Amino acid sequence: MDLTDAQGAEIAEARATAAPTLRPTVPALEALLYSPMPVLDHGFVRVVDYMGDDAAVVQSARVSYGRGTKRVQDDAGLIRYLMRHRHSTPFEMAEIKFHVKLPIFIARQWIRHRTANVNEYSARYSVLDREFYIPARHALAAQSAVNRQGRGEVLDGAEAEEVLRLLREDAARCYDHYAWMLNEGADGEPEDDSRQGLARELARMNLTLNTYTQWYWKTDLHNLLHFLSLRADAHAQYEIRAYAEAMLGIVKAWVPITAQAFLDYRLGAVTLSAQMVGALKRMLAGEAMTAESAGMSKREWREFMASLGREG
Repeated sequence: MDLTDAQGAEIAEARATAAPTLRPTVPALEALLYSPMPVLDHGFVRVVDYMGDDAAVVQSARVSYGRGTKRVQDDAGLIRYLMRHRHSTPFEMAEIKFHVKLPIFIARQWIRHRTANVNEYSARYSVLDREFYIPARHALAAQSAVNRQGRGEVLDGAEAEEVLRLLREDAARCYDHYAWMLNEGADGEPEDDSRQGLARELARMNLTLNTYTQWYWKTDLHNLLHFLSLRADAHAQYEIRAYAEAMLGIVKAWVPITAQAFLDYRLGAVTLSAQMVGALKRMLAGEAMTAESAGMSKREWREFMASLGREG
């Protein structure tokens, strides 16, 4: 993660400036506020604002349930009930805003979650920094033989070194050409007075997808948990999972009761189809089951067996 001196000073000033408030605050999240959490080689996630906490979820639910709920069920029990039965609207009452620095190819995957307010750094108006994501050796892997969207074995030796060389050289060369086409110095003035320079909105098309971009991403707790259920999953792409895991750590500080319920009932849980439940009942009764007798495809059967910790 690379911050300029000006950015570091801005963050320090924001953290040093406190104001009294009557709003509910969360001390554990206040301790993280504004500070960037490093992700990948140059990326980060930081919280710049939030509204609500675990109590906001409970407050909203009790409006719906009516008077008397508090006497029969404590806050943790209510939140766990809401999570278990997928009552989503109470979780929409808490919101959070992140500032994220991430590679463009991850941003294009991330933006598919259309449940947030997003404002991205504009390469039409500004010049992108010379920063590129170069994977660590453990993240260099061959295409999976069984999953078209996944990775297989990690590359090693000469092939891995060649991949890293190409990634570095291609990104640097494309950025050099981008800078040449812009023909702008650090002060915004032409570097070569004999050339006009290409418009920023056109020059940007030459950049590689591992170039870093930034955005502000604001969402409610319900939609954030949905994002994390997909992107913090072990099957998610490593790079976006790295961001999701950092954000999950923030959620644990912000809404610890909700976070634990999410881990128990969503991220650490499995969903069984009607056929799976039927097969499981028959297995518990001592019947030997196969994919055919359970009415499942071979792939679904493998997934079912994996959820039970068995070989397919």
